[in-house]
Amino acid sequence: MKKRTLMATAIAVVLGTPLHSLAAEEASLAQIRAEIKQMKESYEARIQALEQRLQVAEARPATGQKPANMATTPVSAGSSAPIAANAFNPEISLILGGTYANLSQDPAKYRLQGFIPGGDGIGPGKRSFNLGESELRLSATIDPHFAGRIMLALSPDNQVSVEEAYINRTGLSGGLKLKAGRFLSAIGYINEQHPHYWDFVDAPLVYQAMFGGQYRADGVQIKWLAPSERFIEFGFEAGQGSAFPGNDRNKNGVGSAALFAHLGDDIGEGGSWRSGISYLQTNAVSRTYNDWDQSGREVTNAFDGKSGVMIVDGVYKWSPYGNATHTHFKLQGEYFWRKESGTLTYDTQAQSLGTTALPFASAQSGGYVQSVYQFMPEWRAGLRYDSLHSGTPSINTDSSALTGADFQHLASYRPSRTSVMLDYSPSEFSRLRLQLAQDKSRPEATDKQIFMQYIMSLGTDGAHIF
Repeated sequence: MKKRTLMATAIAVVLGTPLHSLAAEEASLAQIRAEIKQMKESYEARIQALEQRLQVAEARPATGQKPANMATTPVSAGSSAPIAANAFNPEISLILGGTYANLSQDPAKYRLQGFIPGGDGIGPGKRSFNLGESELRLSATIDPHFAGRIMLALSPDNQVSVEEAYINRTGLSGGLKLKAGRFLSAIGYINEQHPHYWDFVDAPLVYQAMFGGQYRADGVQIKWLAPSERFIEFGFEAGQGSAFPGNDRNKNGVGSAALFAHLGDDIGEGGSWRSGISYLQTNAVSRTYNDWDQSGREVTNAFDGKSGVMIVDGVYKWSPYGNATHTHFKLQGEYFWRKESGTLTYDTQAQSLGTTALPFASAQSGGYVQSVYQFMPEWRAGLRYDSLHSGTPSINTDSSALTGADFQHLASYRPSRTSVMLDYSPSEFSRLRLQLAQDKSRPEATDKQIFMQYIMSLGTDGAHIF
């Protein structure tokens, strides 16, 4: 009896131990399977969220250094169906800026000698403390086919203007991008950049002389990005043509047209470059400006005719070992050629010798070159040189009592300016800048300028061009 009991116990021990072990292992495997399933679900949700953020980012109009040749349709998380509701949930950012200006010459007398003035972005601005132009930006995906963006400018004199307001057609294949509305033209290099992104307080003199600050188009833009490892981009714009050097002509059809091409690539591990060529053609009807005749009387003249501007631009950036060293260098420059032909109407208000329309033609040029060096993580220094050549305009006065002395603003001259700057950026959202300049925009005076500027960003600011 005892032998049977011991044998039964031994059998139970021998058989029970493996069964218990197998049960424990099965429970452990079940737990691992559950954890793997939970991790997969978590990662799938995160991937879907990241994919949605990527699609929204791709729908935005701004691009990084090398725009991706791809476009997708926004989808809701966990579903392949398009977003059902057009919920207004935009990305919002606000740029605040201000300056202090110490100018040795009266800014009210500022002019670019030899160039017909136009636009609001000419000159150094007012003396003393000045509230800068604040910018409010809203952008969002509208639906699977369109995205939109608006940039409002709030001026110091309590005026609100629309800097940009456009839609993008998303989901186009073949590297195509389509934009419609009001936008900063892609001609040149810095024209497409908002002022808070500039490396200096003000726009180069050539932009002030040729575009009155910056050129904005009300119309359509199409870009094509070539399927190449090298950055190759072509574009075309058609617009109303109301911005300087054109003006509002109250006319149907296309008032301005622009063509541009951009090419870029890397040089080694730390260098990259981009170059471009652009051409803008527009017309003007009764584009007025103020001048002085030979007796010193102020008169209002007007230009009617065609204006064509060609731009060549280039930029080189160097950053050894990427951002790890916090050392960056940028060299950029642009050169403009402009030809205008038509008629110049003297004294449209008939206050002097009477209204007279004269054949007119001019060929003008100018450009700038600048370099910026970031020598510490938060500090940069820059140098810029501006130069313009007004040429000698052809004004046929043979059939009138007028002479070249009756168009004093257009007398030939070579305006120039040298600027140095130092800025400090404690974060990507704030920048403080000191700029010194010697401005020789008119022959009778040299304006010695000191600027102090702050630029603050509330919210994320979208990507900028290379």
